[in-house]
Amino acid sequence: MSWMLIIREERGQRDTRSEDEGKAVYGEMLNFGAALAQRGVLLASESLRTDDSAVRIQIRDGDTRLMDGPFTESREMVGGFFLLDVVSKEEAIEIARQCPAAKFATVEVRELAPCYQK
Repeated sequence: MSWMLIIREERGQRDTRSEDEGKAVYGEMLNFGAALAQRGVLLASESLRTDDSAVRIQIRDGDTRLMDGPFTESREMVGGFFLLDVVSKEEAIEIARQCPAAKFATVEVRELAPCYQK
């Protein structure tokens, strides 16, 4: 079963860290990912830039709208993800509990499924 750990961090949180502190946090996340890869459960992982450089796209009635960030309707942004192949939801939750990001962000656990499934 495929599960995604979505890292949701407070906007501006990265600005509170020095470059060395940021690199240390990133190093912890890389080590966590390497351990998951060694266990054979990691399919993919990436860190994302802050959402002030993002663009959202909507197509309605044939018209395309491009909308820049940041997005004021949310206090959080998606900072990265880990895509896992594990046996159960419980295993995905246990991995999420071990994720270093859980100390400074929210780690959302979501199962992958076709968009027609709830």
